[in-house]
Amino acid sequence: MLMFRQIRSIDNIRSRGYRLTPQRRLVLEILEKSQGHIDAETLYERAKAHDPNISLATVYRTLAVLKEAGLVQEHRLGENHGHFEPTQATPHYHFTCIGCRQVIEFETPAVAEAVQSLTDREGVQVMNIHLSLTGYCSNCREERATNHEAKVE
Repeated sequence: MLMFRQIRSIDNIRSRGYRLTPQRRLVLEILEKSQGHIDAETLYERAKAHDPNISLATVYRTLAVLKEAGLVQEHRLGENHGHFEPTQATPHYHFTCIGCRQVIEFETPAVAEAVQSLTDREGVQVMNIHLSLTGYCSNCREERATNHEAKVE
């Protein structure tokens, strides 16, 4: 039985003039079942386990179609390559630890307030927001502090 999200996904793809090929359906299903953010190579490996004939190029083309349809978001997360996740119903943002690479998702009304203020003041229409923070998570901060104290002694 198709879930609401999958039905909406199919409608979004078709409304943009694309067919929902078996490969596109597979990539979308893997993304929707994934916990967290995955890069194209990981997605390709998972897809290849289900369809040995799928290529990495097909995965990249499919991700482009899904992004255009508004079904997938790409995030850099402090790296030189993209990580993908299904588009969420509510906006959220990312903190990436530069020590352990942990990604922490968070929501904040402050971003929406800033966008509204900018819109009211300048008359702009904001189409996309990318907010990605990097730093050290609490565990890495503690580890760095411990290591620093050990060096001082």
